[in-house]
Amino acid sequence: MLRPLRPLGFAVTLCLAAAPAFAVDIAPHRALYTLTLASSKSSSGVLGAKGAMVYEWGETCDGWTVQQRFRLRLEYAEQDNMDVSSTLVTWESKDGLRYRFNERRLRNGELDEEIKGEAKLGGKDKGGSAEFIKPDAATLALPEGALFPTAHTVLLIERAQAGDNFVARKVFDGATVENAGQITAVIGPELKPGPGTADEKLPKSPLLNRPSWRVRLAFFPAESKQEQPDYELGMRLLDNGVSQDMTLDYTDYTIRAKLDEIEALPRPGC
Repeated sequence: MLRPLRPLGFAVTLCLAAAPAFAVDIAPHRALYTLTLASSKSSSGVLGAKGAMVYEWGETCDGWTVQQRFRLRLEYAEQDNMDVSSTLVTWESKDGLRYRFNERRLRNGELDEEIKGEAKLGGKDKGGSAEFIKPDAATLALPEGALFPTAHTVLLIERAQAGDNFVARKVFDGATVENAGQITAVIGPELKPGPGTADEKLPKSPLLNRPSWRVRLAFFPAESKQEQPDYELGMRLLDNGVSQDMTLDYTDYTIRAKLDEIEALPRPGC
């Protein structure tokens, strides 16, 4: 099943109200990405793809908010085209211990799935619980060491700044009625600000004038021992939490997200 581009807290997925818990200065922002087909294998039957994603990462006095609107049309060789879209709204406390999520996914204009609930952790590196309201009432026990998306993104930036090149953690994002899944990250060397390729055109914004790293994330389902991930997400992650570009790899085909517009969002006057 197609999974929409998920920023990792983007918040990939990332200040306690009194004092920041991390040495990472996240920049609240709104970004618009154009989605296109980057590559496909003949066995996939996918001939083309086009769409857009609007991603808003906001800040409140006690937490981080994410609003993401995603739409994509997949064109097939031997079957009808498919339109998929999703709306995601989340809130995560700045101490990384509380999380609320609400996502609606549509397929060809019809409701495919709606997931809503909240989760909490007992403390740093402690377990917790997730309570779902939709699609059905359910409760999961989250494992020790689990992270929510924003805290995970902050961790990736911190580890990148420290020069580490591999991070593996359990992350709960509420995208499915499943427990925290394993996300492994491979981090490249630090990059200077600027386009990734000679023909790449970036919006003019001071938000992009920051150090960054190429990060490759592999997503494995909860309690799975499979060697291959469900899908992989590649991105150029800036030290302020902005994703300069992204690719979503489903093995048989890859979707590219190109940054077209970006603007800073106001910080709260706490």
